[in-house]
Amino acid sequence: MTELRSIERVGFVGLGAMGSGIARRLMDAGYSVVGWNRTRAKAQDLVDAGMGWADTPREVAEQCDVVLTMLTNTAAIPANAHGDDGLLAGLRPGTVWADLSTIAPDASVALSEEVATTGAFYLDTPVSGSPATLAAGQMSVMVGGDRAAYDHVEKLLLSIGPKVTYIGANGHAILTKVAINLTLVVSVTAFAEAVALVEKAGVDRAAVVDAALKSVVASPVIGYRAPLLVDDDTVFADVELQQKDLVLAQDLGRRLGAMVPTCSAASEMLSAARSSDLADRDFLISVSDVYRRAAGVAL
Repeated sequence: MTELRSIERVGFVGLGAMGSGIARRLMDAGYSVVGWNRTRAKAQDLVDAGMGWADTPREVAEQCDVVLTMLTNTAAIPANAHGDDGLLAGLRPGTVWADLSTIAPDASVALSEEVATTGAFYLDTPVSGSPATLAAGQMSVMVGGDRAAYDHVEKLLLSIGPKVTYIGANGHAILTKVAINLTLVVSVTAFAEAVALVEKAGVDRAAVVDAALKSVVASPVIGYRAPLLVDDDTVFADVELQQKDLVLAQDLGRRLGAMVPTCSAASEMLSAARSSDLADRDFLISVSDVYRRAAGVAL
């Protein structure tokens, strides 16, 4: 088996809102980080704080012993992984590539097989949480892939969040993330439905939110999202980004012959929410807008 490389430099590709927050946590933990993002301006604060910069994903891989990626979706893989400037061209034997993205499970497994041909190790390491969860130090990470590679980077992953769980073989962590996000979207959509229902009956929305946050339904995701119905000041994930996860679950259900009826119902609501005037807000706000308009609740 290829010997794992000593971790001296950590690479990061994909420095959006979540990626930049994770990269900063790694730097705060003492890791030397080299990053690349399609738009350098979005990463300038990190560069100013001491992060190294690479001109291509390939240069990140060539310089680093562990590479983390946070890609928008499955379609973003070719631009970052393949080609002369892609990560695969720069990976060295013994490097660990840990992908934090939520992408199609079959694409993740296929990528792990490509990485194996370079002598490097690929881990699917999707995260669960939001920028707010990350900032609070409560992010969770799931890991699929070679157990020795996981053991090698476990300490690094713990600097992202305190809850890191090894799931199993390549693809198993991303499958678990699909299941978790299915649950998340269904529960948040149901909450929007419930609030709109009693608001139609004349109950004050702020009072409903306050009561819910003190009740048994106050899960972490309801805890940080429900207040948006009173003070819409944050976008954790818009409807387009969140529906991506439901589509992954629906595709998986079709492939496996497994029923996902609540997933499908929630996805229909998100489809309707895409035409909302508030579609650029957090998906809870977009879905709530659809329910309230359908019920004739005064806006």
